[in-house]
Order: sequence, then C-alpha cells, then structure tokens
Amino acid sequence: MIKLSMLKGFFVTWVVTGLVLVFFSSSVSGTVVTESNTIPVNLTVDAKPDPVGIQTMSPTFGWKIKTGEKGYRQSAWQLLVASTQAELDKDVAGIWDSGKRLSNEQQFIPYKGAALSSGRKYYWKVRIWDDKGIPSDWSSPAFFITGLFAPHDWDHCDWIALEELDNRLKVVPGVHLKGDNLGEKAIKRAVIPLFRKSFLVTKKIKEAYLFITGLGQYEASLNGGRIGDAFLSPGWTNYEKQVLYNVYDVSGGIKSGENVLGAIVAPGFRYINRERYRKLVRAEGYPMLRAKLSIRYTDGTSNEIRTDSSWQTSASPITFSSIYGGEDYDAQLEQPDWDKPGFSAKLWQNVILVKGPNGLMTSEMDYPMKVMDTFAPQNKTKVTDTSYLYDFGQNASGIIRLGITGNKGDRIRIIPAEVLGDDGMPNQDASGKPYYYEYILRGSGEETWQPRFSYYGFRYALVQVSASAGFQWHNINLTALHTRNSSPAVGTFLCSNPLINQIDTLIRWGIRSNLASVSTDCPHREKLGWLEQTHLIGSSLKYNHDILHLYNKVVDDMIAGQLDNGLVPDIVPEYVPFQGGFRDSPEWGSAAILVPWYTYQWYGDKQIVERAFPMMERYISYLATKAKGDTLAYGLGDWFDLGPKNPGVSQLTPLGVTATAMYYYDASLLAEMATLLGDAKKVQQYRQLAERIKTAFNNQYFNEKTGVYASGSQTSYAMPLFTGMVPQAQRKRVQKNLIESIYRGNKALTAGDIGYRYLLRALEDAGASQLIYEMNNRDDVPGYGYQIKHGATALTESWAALKYVSNNHMMLGHFMEWLYSGLGGIKQLPGDAGFKKILIEPQEVDGINWVNVSYESINGNIQVRWKRENGRISYTVSIPPNTCAKVIIPVKTANAATALKKNMATVPTAGKVTIDGKKAMFDLGSGTYTF
Repeated sequence: MIKLSMLKGFFVTWVVTGLVLVFFSSSVSGTVVTESNTIPVNLTVDAKPDPVGIQTMSPTFGWKIKTGEKGYRQSAWQLLVASTQAELDKDVAGIWDSGKRLSNEQQFIPYKGAALSSGRKYYWKVRIWDDKGIPSDWSSPAFFITGLFAPHDWDHCDWIALEELDNRLKVVPGVHLKGDNLGEKAIKRAVIPLFRKSFLVTKKIKEAYLFITGLGQYEASLNGGRIGDAFLSPGWTNYEKQVLYNVYDVSGGIKSGENVLGAIVAPGFRYINRERYRKLVRAEGYPMLRAKLSIRYTDGTSNEIRTDSSWQTSASPITFSSIYGGEDYDAQLEQPDWDKPGFSAKLWQNVILVKGPNGLMTSEMDYPMKVMDTFAPQNKTKVTDTSYLYDFGQNASGIIRLGITGNKGDRIRIIPAEVLGDDGMPNQDASGKPYYYEYILRGSGEETWQPRFSYYGFRYALVQVSASAGFQWHNINLTALHTRNSSPAVGTFLCSNPLINQIDTLIRWGIRSNLASVSTDCPHREKLGWLEQTHLIGSSLKYNHDILHLYNKVVDDMIAGQLDNGLVPDIVPEYVPFQGGFRDSPEWGSAAILVPWYTYQWYGDKQIVERAFPMMERYISYLATKAKGDTLAYGLGDWFDLGPKNPGVSQLTPLGVTATAMYYYDASLLAEMATLLGDAKKVQQYRQLAERIKTAFNNQYFNEKTGVYASGSQTSYAMPLFTGMVPQAQRKRVQKNLIESIYRGNKALTAGDIGYRYLLRALEDAGASQLIYEMNNRDDVPGYGYQIKHGATALTESWAALKYVSNNHMMLGHFMEWLYSGLGGIKQLPGDAGFKKILIEPQEVDGINWVNVSYESINGNIQVRWKRENGRISYTVSIPPNTCAKVIIPVKTANAATALKKNMATVPTAGKVTIDGKKAMFDLGSGTYTF
C-alpha cells in the first residue's frame, strides 16, 4: 500500500490589532510509504469497552481513530466477529465478516451476523480505509459477552430467601408516606441474609459466567473472594416492570474440587422500615436472591448452578440496614470462612422459595456505583472523653471505613453530617436524621469495617465510643470513601481565574455525589430520581462524564413509570407518589421528551429516540388535557428562585411561563424527532401544535409595547428566548431588555432551578458571556461564590447555602455547561449529532486571561486553549479524526481579516474564510492547529 506522508511545511505568523494568529500546518510531498500510521482504537460494543452482559441480539459497534494525519476522513470499514480469539487472530470470522462497507460512520454500527447465543463470549476487530482508499492496520482485538436474552433462559432459577414478608404486612407506596397509621407494618427489621451453595468441579474449565441479582442490593463471592467491586448492585428500578441483573466472568475463580458461591443481600428500596430516618416507608418484600452460574468445560460439556431449594442461608452480622437510616454490624456474629470450601453449614437452614417481582429480567448496562475516591480526616477534635469530631474537608456522597483495635463488645457509633450546627456538632436536620453506622467489635486484633448497603452525603463524622476501660483513641482510624456511578470522566476545565476554578470544582462535587444508578437530587435526605435536573443539567453532566448508559436507563425508567393517563411523574423510579406539583410538574415531566432528544444529539444513537417516541407522544397528549387555550399554568415553576420568601415554588415568575415554555419546547422537539424518524404527518402535527402554543403564550405573556415578558423576571425573558417563542422581529429587543434588567438588578442572579440554565443559554446566544462572567465571578450576593465563601465544598440546594436545606445538590449546576460551550466554545453545529460536525466558538471575557478545556466526545478528543497576552489572543484547537469543525473567532480590523483569508488559503485542511462583521468563520479538518 502507498500513501502520501505529511512533512512539516510552514509556519505562518501574523499580528493584527488585538489579535495574534500563528498557524501551523503541513505541506504535501510525494514520499511513498509502505505502512499505515492509522489504526482504530477504543473499541466499544453498545458504547462500552469489552462489555459483559449485553442484552440485545443486535448490538452496535464503535471505535475511535488514532492517526498522525491531519484532515483524516474514514471512507470504509470492515468488521470481523469470531467465537474464539484464535480464530480472530487468523482473520477467520465464523460469526460475522462484514466485508468492506463504504461508510464514514464509526459509532453505532449495527451487527448483521449470525444469531448470537445467550451467555457467550465473542471476539472482534475492525479496520478502516481513508478517503484515498488506504487501509489501516487491524485494531487490537476486543470482546463482548452476551447476557440472557429470553425469559426462558431463567427457567428453574428460583427466587430464594431466608424469610418471606406476610402479605398483610406489606405497605403500598402512595397510601402511606411517612408511616402514619401503619399499625404493625414496617416495624420489623429485615434480616440481612447470607446465602451459600457448594458445588463440585472435576473437569477443566473453559469459561464460566455468573448471572445474578439480589433485591434490593447484593454482594456476591466465590470461594471467599468478592466478585466485582460494585457498590449497591443492581441499579434501582420499578421492580414490577424491570429487574436488573449483573453478569460476571468467573472463569478464573473456579477451581478443581469443591467451590462455594456466596451472596449477602440487603433490602435497599424494597423494604424501608420505620426505624431511624426514612424519606418514605416501603414494604414490598424481604431480601431475595436469583442466580445462575453457567460453566462450560473444555471437553464440550456444560453445567449450571441455579438458585433452588438446595441453597442454604443464615443471618449475617449486619443487624440493621436501611438505604435511608444507616447500617449496623455486630462482628461477634461473624462466621469465618462461611463462603469458602470446607465450611460446616450444619447450623444453617435451607432457603425458602418465594415469588419475585414481575419485572422483566434485564442486564444492567450502566456503569455500576463504586468507591471512586478516598479522603483522610483533615482535622480531629475531641468533644468528650467518649467522642471525637472528624472533618474530612469535602462534602461528598459515600461511606466511612473504620479501622479499630479494641475489646470484644466495644461499640462504635459513627454519625455523618454535611454541616455543623451552631453548637459545632454534626447537624442532620436538612439531610435526614437520625442516620448513623454502628459497629460492635469481635475483639481480635485489628478490625476493618465499612457499610455495604447504605450511604450518605457528609463532610463530618462524630464518633462515639462505648467501650471497656483502657480504650485508646489512637486505635481508631477513619477514612471517607466517596461512592458514585463509575461512568468515565470525559471533560477537563481550567482557567486563570481561581474563583471560576473553585466554582467548577464545587459543581463537580455536586454532580459526582448525585450520580448513582439514577440521577439523584441529594445523596442523603431523598436519593430520588427527580427528573428536571436530567435535562437542565444534562449538558453539564455530559461534558464531564460518559452518561449515555445512565441516560438510557433514565429513559427506561420513564417508560416503566409512565402512568396509564400518559403522565410521567416528577421522580422515577416512583418509589413513592407525591402530591400536586411534586408529582406532576411540566418542567419535570418534560424530561420524557428532552432527555431522549438531548441524548441522541450528544451521542448520535437514534435508537433512543425510536424507543422513547411512543412515551413522548403519550406525555404530550397528557399535557394537552391539562392545557387551557393552548397554555399551561400549574406545577412547581422556577423552583428555588431568589424571591423575598424562603425558597420553594416559583416566586418571581408566573407558573404559566415555565410550564407553557416547556409545553412549546416539547412540541417543537417532537416535530424535530418526527423528522428524524421520517414521519411527515407527525412533523406537521407537532409543528402546528407548537405554533398554536407560541401564539397563545405571546398573546398572554408578551407586552408588545414594552418588549417585556410576564413579570420581567430573568426566567420570564430567558425561557421564551431560548425555546424560540419570541417573534423574530422582537428578538433583539427582548435580549436587550433581559440584559438591561440584569444590570438594573446589580448583575445579581435571581433565576432558579428551571430558569437559570435557560438564562445562561439566552445570554450566551446573545453574545453576553461577559455578563455571565460578571454575574458569577463574585461572592457578595447569593450564588456560587457566595456558597464557597460560606464554606460549601459541594453545590448546595439553595443559592444562599442555607443550612436548613441540602448542602449537596446538583440542580443549580448549569454554569458548568457555559464553561465548556461559552468560555471553551466547544459545541456542535445545528443539525449535528455525536460531535461529527463541531463548532468552536469561544467567547473570551475580560477577567480571564487563559482557558484550557477538553471534551472526550464519542468520536474523539476535542480541545480548545486560548490565551490573552499583551493585548493579543492565541488559540490552539484539536479536532479528532473523521470529524470536522467550523471555527469562529473575532477579528477586530479589516487588515486582520485580509491576512487571515490569505494565509488560510494555503492550509490544505482548511476551508474558505468568511467574515461576518467582526467574526471570522472557517472550516477545519482533524488535527491540532494554533492560530
């Protein structure tokens, strides 16, 4: 094969008033080479590397591209899928050889091979061709393991338990919220059971896969070693609609002779009793387990170990476990080696078979929660002879690891909290109390323990000791373990302004602490999947974490949670139905439409729109039943805006503004999605609906004489501006009114949870990033800087960091989106999906001298760096292979524009320069450029 190599060609510099442009590029020579420097990397199946347990028989494939060529464009690809690594190494594709396919697509390539089997491992690789027809090398091999595709794959796998909840003691969610008038219901502590199964292996293992779930949460072990490192598996769902299970490759853990499969199961969200703090009371059933271990031997035979009546069970040392109340552990009750071969289980009882929930068994494809960070105490303060206060320095979701030496029966209580009260002691008033951990020592050397099935949001911990004489405090060692969804980090931001960097960190900890198997509002008091934040802070999330799988699950949860009348409740899974706007608010329920669309735009997978479209149509039909004259006026409105009263339901903006704006936006996006799906009839239907809503909204809320919307609040202007309801002829006027109103208000923010994201987007669209910066680069009024000034280390629920509400929330973190899209300028061109056509348009602001921002998109890494020095600005931009970018930068003079046009004309990978006012626009192929 031959290709043209790229030699370092020229270095062009020109200086214009207020701007320096330095461009590095390459000239083309005719040197012949015999090998490619391009290769597919970061291979994925269903957008995960080497996934275990894919649930579909039609998976999709993807890759990124590593190359030294600027302007690289893929023109074709070829996939090989084999049943063994040896076959793949020989380029034998017994499962699928796609042949050479002419396409520049590199993500969500549908599988078209032979039918896949449940519970099998497949190997694959890919090669690609560039636009000159030159092939790459084959990628390194990758693999995927299938889950159990059909319900019958679970035949003869029973649900097993230690005890069964009497039907008369079950609590129906929605009938009782906090446990009033429940009589004897939900008083008993659920026993946290251990399960074990001994089995014999006499043949050589080829492969072994464990398919397992435990409700509410479980941990599994094999021969005494923990399987995996997930926390709180499986993910939370509506168990009557969907039960998640996990898949593990345990081929290396099974040995010849006796083996033992073990599990411990806690109630999670299925049984929440009335002891200690609880946001809700729920009694669906006691802990239960379902599993299948599939073993294939090298001689071609196989065996399956299923949960059935032959399993044994016993109570664990966990004497109390509540997702809301904490966890207790009595080490005196431990049974050493209970999950290892050779253990005598004579005192154990046989399991009972119980009826499980009705939900469809589905493999969990989201990244599991894990321990993702650790914090040592920054301070330790003596309170009394029997208690000490620890400060870990960071408010975060998680648990506490205890290391201790003491006597048998000594009791340690750990009370976590995110804030201190006026008395200097941990205060749980706003985070849910009482919540604590308790550990009773076994009294044999150094002991280490951490909770398994409950977590909290905290910075501080009060440790109380009830111990025998002679106990020494230096024998206690505490470590805070931060737990969250383990989705990979994909974004970085840093700038010259320390406060802006602190704000970025503040928001990051609010986000991190609320990424669970749902997008929670807070990591302590509620732990519920409130939906408004999934779309409002969604872009901030996506710039920082790979949340495609989390948002796929959110969509599944919304589909499962939709009511018969079409309503999508404010929270999913809906473990407790609230009342009024706390169950039905359009700003929350509209996540049913916005989340699938935003997710498609961000990652480029059309399947999420196809899957969710029926739900979307049912939801907007529901909204239509609530509308009066094509407008809506109910719900929570601009939640937690800054009005004269304590924060809550909207104070400054009429409910009809936010509700109707969402209704209009929903209809507009449904028309967009109908276009994507090729349904012309529905395109027309939803465009007409959107137009009716727009007309009715403007008739009711827009004053044509003054150009003011509704109350003139920040949200009243911002939402119609961003959603497109402002008549085009009035747009500049409304933007001007919004900006002037902010200046009249001393540049203080007042918009709340719903409006602030739209305010930032409306100002950015108006080119007013300088104002955004000035509104947020301060600590004298409620806002991010104010929170930091008052001691917050994670984003708080209220702008004013009020101690009587949560001090670890992510619902106000919209500013992070602007750090990437505004300051960094990383966006997509209109109509694009998956960052194939990138828009780079940084908005520099006075007060920041440099910005470094990067985003690892699904197609590769995008970087923007700009620096102001001596009145000049330089830019460095990196565009990933097989994508292109439109770059928009300021030019302050005609001479600068002329110089830019002349020099860009010599760059092979650059398009024509267009000057629009004081902006220069030009196209770039992949590569790194400095100008």
